[in-house]
Amino acid sequence: MKLLHLLPLAALAASFVIVDEKVMQEIEIESHNTNDPIAKLGRPCHDKLIEWKGDAANVIEKSKNYLDDALARAADAGNTLNEEIHAVAYDVNAWLEGSLYSEGLYDSFEEDEEEPHHPPHRGPPHHKPPHHGKPHHPPHHHKPNITVYELIAKSKYTTKLAKLINDDEELVKTLNGTKANYTVFAPTDKAFEKIPKHGKEPSKEFIKDLLLYHVSPDFYPAGRILHSYTIPTLYEPSDLGHAQRLTVRAGLRGLTVNFYAKIVAANILGTNGVIHGIDSIIIPPPKVVSLIDLFPTEFSTLTLGLTKTGLFDKMNSTDYPHEGGTFFAPSNFAFKKLGPKINAFLFSKFGTPYLKALLQYHIVVNQTLYSDAFFDAAEGKSVMNKPGGYYHFDLPTALKDRSLAVDVSRFGPFIEIKINRFSRVTVHDGVAKDGVIQVVGNVLIPPKKAPGSNELVYWEGEEMSEEEFKERLEPLVEKGENLEL
Repeated sequence: MKLLHLLPLAALAASFVIVDEKVMQEIEIESHNTNDPIAKLGRPCHDKLIEWKGDAANVIEKSKNYLDDALARAADAGNTLNEEIHAVAYDVNAWLEGSLYSEGLYDSFEEDEEEPHHPPHRGPPHHKPPHHGKPHHPPHHHKPNITVYELIAKSKYTTKLAKLINDDEELVKTLNGTKANYTVFAPTDKAFEKIPKHGKEPSKEFIKDLLLYHVSPDFYPAGRILHSYTIPTLYEPSDLGHAQRLTVRAGLRGLTVNFYAKIVAANILGTNGVIHGIDSIIIPPPKVVSLIDLFPTEFSTLTLGLTKTGLFDKMNSTDYPHEGGTFFAPSNFAFKKLGPKINAFLFSKFGTPYLKALLQYHIVVNQTLYSDAFFDAAEGKSVMNKPGGYYHFDLPTALKDRSLAVDVSRFGPFIEIKINRFSRVTVHDGVAKDGVIQVVGNVLIPPKKAPGSNELVYWEGEEMSEEEFKERLEPLVEKGENLEL
């Protein structure tokens, strides 16, 4: 199966272009000056995000609107790999195949792990500013003097986006205001051409949510994006309990948002923020179970289990009150690792109660763990994971009295998430309307107590018999009537 993921590489390599070097030299912020506060944003310390205004690096002025100039240069840089937006407008395939950190593509950080909430002993690698030759036509610099709204409204490449924004007086006021330094992911007119013409006219509410999902209230120039995994937006679904986030990745597709919208022009400064031009519209994601159901080649066993136990309907029901959550989703291959005997038992009539308890152990309610952020709706708190550090979370699951021990290790742009000391997250941050999906390489099995003590013994991948599997889950199945989900 892993081999199949490698087959598209030749085509991907041929089409991997964001913007050529010369274009980037002319449209990027001059962040190579170490005295420039914007230059420091690419480093772990971001304590001067707000101070950029008025002092930020200069950008090119070759036309009345330098957003026009940047998008004009990027227009022919390359075509998107996804020519259509899916029926549900969310590219699950890109999410599953687009992660740089799938199983086997990262190194373990075990040697660097220290006490929680403290950065690793070893300092981050020294990064010298990249050397660029002088552009053929040296740009004429100036400080930004118009807002991000004015840049979009005056550009001939964002007329469709501008029309939608103009229909929302509140959003116009926001993007013209100075309450925050905004980041706008601006789809070009070509991005709108990907929308199927036979589709239904979207509601005003959907358009509002769509626009808010393209705007972050925080300042994210390209350098900061490269050190991020998720970015907050102005869109806040009722079932999430916090601002919906965007997933950002740098990979074979270039620098992407939600794995399919490619950034084609970066760092277009306004007086109140920054704009990144993108080649696809970013659609607010559906619920967790809808995402799982959309990719049967990876999650058919999981979907069957959720349906058989009634958990699928319950998670999809409006009678399931929650504010966010984390679903550690085992793939078909993860189930296969359990062996044919355990799988045959789980999906038999007699194994259904065990299957339900097992799946509930993968569901965390009201606590949403992203690669670089954690939200606890119950406690009303949040934690932002810095680029360098180690964090530990004990997440209570839908299986009563059973928690998951989760360790998050970050070192610059690299990350490793371990569950119960052994199982790894293989694909990170499948953002959803009601939580986040973290794909795991193993089915998560509750620990058992060591004989004669209260110490928990975790499963670490060793071969397990059907009898031992039943023994681990038997006490939990007996509590079935008291399960929270």
